[in-house]
Amino acid sequence: MEHDIIIEGGPGEPAAPAAPEPTARPHPARTMSPESQAQAAEIAAALGETVPNPMEQIARAVDRLGTDQARAFLAQVQDIEAGGGRMLPDGSRRRTPGGVFFLLLRQSADVRRRDKVYIFPHLFQHKKPQAAPEDNAAATLTSVAWTDDTYHALMQQLQQEPGRATTVKITVIGRPGTAVEQGQAVVLALVSEKVPALPKGLPEPPAGTRYTVFVAHKQWATVAEALAADAEDAAIIEGYAALDARVESIAVYATSATTRRLQAAKRAAAS
Repeated sequence: MEHDIIIEGGPGEPAAPAAPEPTARPHPARTMSPESQAQAAEIAAALGETVPNPMEQIARAVDRLGTDQARAFLAQVQDIEAGGGRMLPDGSRRRTPGGVFFLLLRQSADVRRRDKVYIFPHLFQHKKPQAAPEDNAAATLTSVAWTDDTYHALMQQLQQEPGRATTVKITVIGRPGTAVEQGQAVVLALVSEKVPALPKGLPEPPAGTRYTVFVAHKQWATVAEALAADAEDAAIIEGYAALDARVESIAVYATSATTRRLQAAKRAAAS
């Protein structure tokens, strides 16, 4: 089964990568006093941050701004939380306390730019000049081990400032098995076993992704007739995709349904 997914929208504010980059500055704990380290740990605990990268950013804030100013930002966060919190730009949910803390730091006119660069080094990296061909090997990015811990840390960071998808579209191509009629809808189940070749550096997706497809009965009638007449034909279903725990799969709500042969015949008639 083939499937394409199109998602349009804007990303949220950039977050530090889950895996450390080779150009990252030394961890602030190397220069902080035990007292400052303890203060940074207390602030992280108060914000509910337990992932290494956000905890390091908090330590950088204490190291550069001092305990008093860092705790002043914590007090602002606590006031905001007591007042109902601060929503994400799209209004989908409240920011986490840690997300509010980092946002206040980034937006504060009282924090110098060079201090922000130290606290959030990955947000202020300048693009390096393109390396000469003989230097390309040295400029190669380090590989990432996509472990469970990597995914956990990555999700913690992404949830702080998620972007907003304005358009989501999926195309599922294949031959459905059993079709179950439910009122004015027909429900199909498909499994995708084939994983396409992906660009280098991406994690390997899991095989055996399940799709539950909901198609209007009127749309499905023509498709079912075409599939029954030609064993080599395949359905082409476009629609909206959503992760739905009720069906334990990716649910696809069809906006259009056809087959390869019907699509080809339509193009031939129009030419």
